[in-house]
Amino acid sequence: MFWTIRDALVRDKWRAIPMTIGAVCLTSLFQVVQNTSWGFQPVQNLGSVKAVDPLWLAVLRTPLSLFVPALDLPVWGALAQILLVFGISEICIGWWRTLLIGYVATLAGTTYARIGLSLGHDHPFGLPVSDRIVNDTGPSAAVVGLAIYVCWRYRAYFTGALVILVMIGEVLFKDNLAGKEHLAAIAAVMAVCTVRAKWGPARSRAPIVRRPPPLL
Repeated sequence: MFWTIRDALVRDKWRAIPMTIGAVCLTSLFQVVQNTSWGFQPVQNLGSVKAVDPLWLAVLRTPLSLFVPALDLPVWGALAQILLVFGISEICIGWWRTLLIGYVATLAGTTYARIGLSLGHDHPFGLPVSDRIVNDTGPSAAVVGLAIYVCWRYRAYFTGALVILVMIGEVLFKDNLAGKEHLAAIAAVMAVCTVRAKWGPARSRAPIVRRPPPLL
């Protein structure tokens, strides 16, 4: 994985990750706009997801919700996650697979939130009623899901296991909606990996997207 990323960046530099750069710019734009007196509500209308919302509305807002920074976290954290993990994924598996896996992971978290609320606070996998109105935005679920998929794709099992252990530790240390959504994202992406391993083509350590050599 290291050599795949290094070769792409040496050869193409920032041109190796155009989708990632666009995602960073979009997230920065949303951060600036939502902190203005006039822009907060439009950004929420475009990309804010809450469990109290109708499911169709949550699904409709999910594509942009990845790029709306969480209100209670520093924006630099979201930008760093996107630049690092989305960039690695775009080089290793291509931009459209990166977005697809990211959306699968995010939708898994959104779906879990509704299931967890129906189970109730007393259930081990349940959520308190107060989580119905939690503003559920940001790239973290997508980032976790992409990390697991890329680790599986390149057989980096130790790194993948470490990511899972850290996410479990997050839930044990701070039992909140975000932590449990991360576990739901991991479960969904692991299911995707299982299906692909059984019925998909054989894995290769070579990047899925091969760019032509530069012209002399």
